[in-house]
Amino acid sequence: MGRGRDGEDLVRAHQVAPVLPSTAGGDHGGHAPGRDLRRPRLLDSSAAKTLLADLAREEGFDAFGVAAPHSIPEAAPRLAQWIGEGAYGDMDWMPQTMERRSSPASLWPEVGAVAMLGLNYGPDEDPREVLAQRGRGAISVYARGDDYHELIKGKLKRIASRFVPRAGGDIKVFVDTAPLMEKPLAQAAGLGWQGKHTNLVARERGSWLLLGAIATTLPLPTDAPEIDHCGSCRACLDACPTAAFPAPYQLDARRCISYLTIEHKGPIPHQFREAMGNRIYGCDDCLAACPWNKFAALGREARLAARDENRAPPLAELARLDDAAFRVRFTKSPIKRTGRIRFLRNVLIAIGNSGTAALAPEVLRLLGDEHALIRGAAVWALSRLVDWEAFAELRALHLPVETDESVRAEWRTASGHA
Repeated sequence: MGRGRDGEDLVRAHQVAPVLPSTAGGDHGGHAPGRDLRRPRLLDSSAAKTLLADLAREEGFDAFGVAAPHSIPEAAPRLAQWIGEGAYGDMDWMPQTMERRSSPASLWPEVGAVAMLGLNYGPDEDPREVLAQRGRGAISVYARGDDYHELIKGKLKRIASRFVPRAGGDIKVFVDTAPLMEKPLAQAAGLGWQGKHTNLVARERGSWLLLGAIATTLPLPTDAPEIDHCGSCRACLDACPTAAFPAPYQLDARRCISYLTIEHKGPIPHQFREAMGNRIYGCDDCLAACPWNKFAALGREARLAARDENRAPPLAELARLDDAAFRVRFTKSPIKRTGRIRFLRNVLIAIGNSGTAALAPEVLRLLGDEHALIRGAAVWALSRLVDWEAFAELRALHLPVETDESVRAEWRTASGHA
């Protein structure tokens, strides 16, 4: 197994064992134990696709389809327009990788086909229910269990290690870390269609599919693309609390709560703070609003199931996390990658929106945090929880000794003197 650019994982025929481990009953393909399986193109293309689909099913994937490398010509101009409008926010890797992202062949010229695999993570409850619990945090469904990146990557690597010896060719696997346009490819492979919220929608699974990709040098037979079934529905667009969709099928990441709470590195812009409510990591509103979810099934992968402590965690408990406690609590969680600083920023915005004065002591303590991003969010939260006289006293105490200009601006803005 080799490591390619931008998080690609490459499996070459000459890097795998020449034989599968011998067992009493032979290998999974019915061959005699010890038979040499590293011959190129051991299977014809149709049989190779069937094998790949079977291996995907054995690894627990719920959807499988194959797209041709040049099957998404419309994706490149849409991406260019989106980047030209600046809608990517501060995700600087988007314009930097735009050319290679435009087509699988631009990323890997030798590619013959791209298999798209979907893993259902349908929740066991409506994720919007926690939004009414203002003293608790709302975490996006996909982030309540283990990190899907590592989980799916492990599955794809195991598939590759079993596929290459029997089918030949080279393989690269991708999980949301390389410049590959997974959602357009998933539609081209027949898994679903990109809804008006820009995420994939599947007729049998709604909006709850996580995607992985296997690119191979073999020219596998392709599947028919899925067509758009959104019709005149705009439920997802109307559900967005920050109006992040300027038009159907267009997302302005700069207004999206998922982007703001996960990718955005600076202070949350003031105009979106109240709309965040108690969302502390991601947002599922547009996904949960989709009517196609009535056909969705509960996710079967136990490692993606919500941990009890992530369903509706008390904000006071989260505000007390130091760096070590944060890392322990979110071990194997995608939240860990965002880091304590941004996470506490989000928690403080939620505390400010809670209207719960009893949380003020947690905020007061964080006014002395070493990180300006946390101190600034604490100022805003406190201004929403204590009366004007108490806040003015705190301002007089802290503003003269505050050295970070962004935090000083928070004190002045909250005091009405910006």
